[in-house]
Amino acid sequence: MIRDDIKAATITAMKAKEKDRTATLRQISAKIKDRDIEERTSSKEIDDDALVTSVLQKMAKQRRESIEMYETGGRQELADKEKAELSVIDEFLPQMMSEAETAAAIEAIKAETGASSMADMGKVMGALKAKHGAVLDGKLASGLVKAALS
Repeated sequence: MIRDDIKAATITAMKAKEKDRTATLRQISAKIKDRDIEERTSSKEIDDDALVTSVLQKMAKQRRESIEMYETGGRQELADKEKAELSVIDEFLPQMMSEAETAAAIEAIKAETGASSMADMGKVMGALKAKHGAVLDGKLASGLVKAALS
């Protein structure tokens, strides 16, 4: 389980006295605990790895947006800090689908659902997320679905 890998990496980082890495791993653990608390009130069961992956994907997305903003704002030292955090987060994320794999999955779902126009975009995106949610880059998929349906 990814959660166990994160705990083991935290202990290793603490023993090696890697302060920045330890801090990032503790942030990850805190976000996962927050999500666990949110899910207690929910009636549906979510696979633990799926929950952890969704938390990590959200954190990675936030870091990428911050890096972009810091670099356009001329704050390279903050962008570098975010990049370091992103590299730690990326260690625990599953390998994302490539652009070619995403396009192939979209074509398969288009054929499966009979989607042919932009009105079917929600149907295609929903099916895509259901099948490949953990390894799908939503931003890339959205652009490819738009192109495929227009």
